[in-house]
Amino acid sequence: MLLVAENVTFGYPDKPVLHDVSLAVRRGEIISLLGPNGSGKTTLLKTLLGFHRIEKGRVLFEGRSISSLDLKSLARSIAYVPQIHRASFAYRVVDVVLMGRIPHKSFFSRYTDEDMDIALATLDKLSILHLKERPYTRISGGERQLTLIARAMTQGAHTFIMDEPANGLDYGNQIKLLEGLMDLCDEGYTFIKSTHFPDHALWVADRVVMLKEGRIIADGAPDDVITSENLFALYGREVDVHSLRESFKVCIPRKIGKCRCAPSKRDKKYDNV
Repeated sequence: MLLVAENVTFGYPDKPVLHDVSLAVRRGEIISLLGPNGSGKTTLLKTLLGFHRIEKGRVLFEGRSISSLDLKSLARSIAYVPQIHRASFAYRVVDVVLMGRIPHKSFFSRYTDEDMDIALATLDKLSILHLKERPYTRISGGERQLTLIARAMTQGAHTFIMDEPANGLDYGNQIKLLEGLMDLCDEGYTFIKSTHFPDHALWVADRVVMLKEGRIIADGAPDDVITSENLFALYGREVDVHSLRESFKVCIPRKIGKCRCAPSKRDKKYDNV
């Protein structure tokens, strides 16, 4: 397993948050965390990143305790992509992406031609090279999120932990983001992301983990986990899962000329949708 949480318990002095949570992540998976506000999704993501000192259990990355890894080594392996945000300064897109090279630099060193080549190649891979001279504050929400992914990739990381990456994006930018995740996952990148959109999990996730009040109540393939009963248990509302499944049939174009509604070898679990 790439990343493992074993019986993790964590809380603040006046508020327990995670209760005996276990999760195992394989390389190349897209895992979607579903849960209402306050369910512990963000806390779990930060725990997987090693940001929290847990009370019980352990988190392992490639078989090693995450607490034993120095920050630079960790940053070269696991990248955190926050919710979309507006920068205070109008950095060029390429400058934002270059910041991903910091874990490879000493304190006073400058960016090299190699760093720039890596940044430009990453922008090209995500099909946003044309934005390199644009101010980060003047591009669309989906483009900003892809820029943050590009910054994470320049770290050298192949595991991405993302906190509600589609939050605040319009429909077109949500699709742009999901396309990017699918393409990278096909190349072996791993994504663990929280979301408020069950339909997104149906479209792109390999696994769905449902979290409520700091406990995992379901973990499995999207078709098995995203049911009316589970969504009612999670949100306390009746949800028409049939409509979610029908929305899955909306074609999401891909660079390679395929779409997610035409299952590939990797998408066998969707054959019966």
